[in-house]
Amino acid sequence: MNEEKRGERPADPPAQSQRYPGRTGDMTPEPRDEMRDYTGSGLLDGRRALITGGDSGIGRAVAVAFAKEGADVAITYLEEDGDARHTAKLVEAEGRRCVTLGGDLAEERHAREVVQHAVRDLGGLDVLVLHHGTQKPVDDVREIDTAQLRRTFDVNVLSLFWTVQEALDHLGAGSSIVITGSINGLRGNKTLIDYAASKGAAMVLAQSLAQSLMDKEIRVNCVAPGPVWTPLIPATMPDERVESFGKQAPMGRAADPDEVAPSYVFFAANRLSSYYTGQTLVPAGGEIHPG
Repeated sequence: MNEEKRGERPADPPAQSQRYPGRTGDMTPEPRDEMRDYTGSGLLDGRRALITGGDSGIGRAVAVAFAKEGADVAITYLEEDGDARHTAKLVEAEGRRCVTLGGDLAEERHAREVVQHAVRDLGGLDVLVLHHGTQKPVDDVREIDTAQLRRTFDVNVLSLFWTVQEALDHLGAGSSIVITGSINGLRGNKTLIDYAASKGAAMVLAQSLAQSLMDKEIRVNCVAPGPVWTPLIPATMPDERVESFGKQAPMGRAADPDEVAPSYVFFAANRLSSYYTGQTLVPAGGEIHPG
């Protein structure tokens, strides 16, 4: 990573674009996603976590935070090998194990296999973070063809079902599932129409699973971020929207991943959130929604 590009991010990044799914090193400036100023306190000692979409952005920050709290982690990613290797190095620098699992979670077989491989390589599973996702803005709902609609829901919704179904054979009492929703799943988005719908589905899935798994003492919660500066933004949005990204938030800027990752630590750690299930944290820069 280019150290000169890291640090305090200005409110308005310059216009830029890159090929989907995006690379951290090609962003200007690079996001704060390494949890450098975070000090763990053993909240996840001995825990084993699978973090989907853990190669960059929020997923990377969560992986590093978990490692600093004492967890071994497995991360999944689509094809961003360089980002995944860098995240693994950050985790290993904390003295924890990191398993990297590349491939497309829109494929049911792969979604189930990553759970099996994580369990095999980590020796079990205690925390499941379902963070991966995809989006494609449109100006008109009629631009969303069946292929895009299916892709969005395969990645953002169906894969959650497959992964959870596979993980339940390995998650025991005291385990935690954290699903990434979105502020767009709470109030919609005029250009991210299918994405917002899929995130709404994911968030209600978290609430339903919380009720379904309560007797098993498995907690299920949701983090629904507002705008966050991650590779997905320049990889999916037009240049002019990247340039003003996050300005609509009451705080006037997008978050960096480091600012969002502690929400996942909170839900993963029984010491902090043992009485929480079916709940949603909304790190959205001051945007407030009832419920």
